Amino acid sequence: MNREILHLKEAIKNVFEQIDALLYDLSDEEYSMPSGILFNATIGQHVRHVIELFIELDKGYKSGLVNYENRKRDYRIETDKYFAASLLNEILNSVEREDRALILEAGFNGNTEDVIHMNTNYYRELAYNIEHTIHHMALIRVGVNELSAVTVDDNFGIASGTIKYRKACAQ
Repeated sequence: MNREILHLKEAIKNVFEQIDALLYDLSDEEYSMPSGILFNATIGQHVRHVIELFIELDKGYKSGLVNYENRKRDYRIETDKYFAASLLNEILNSVEREDRALILEAGFNGNTEDVIHMNTNYYRELAYNIEHTIHHMALIRVGVNELSAVTVDDNFGIASGTIKYRKACAQ
């Protein structure tokens, strides 16, 4: 495999391992408990959202058309942390593929059903999903701080550029 996919897969592995460790530490109740600070969303709903975007990318890789808005919204992922952890593992084992051109279909305007189509590629969408995952991890961290005594890793929900910047400042 080429350098790009190995780099992307390692980044996915890093964030998925952090999420997996959190799932292990959270109780079932904490995983599915609404968080007031997250507008009554649950940690499980954020994990589901992350997983489902990777699932949609997998479907899009096969068909050539990615539409993240058409995701299934599987209630089991948001309520069963063990099922969610198994899906993270499946996703990690499936991402190592050749890059290919894709079409991204999206309706960014909530006031209309119109969609647009944009050229993209598999590696670009993996990069988007990594950044998107980190964003949701930051939200998950806020929810964990409200709902649980679990301590998350210092870099949980922190972008790689911020981690590198902090390390440079510390030297």
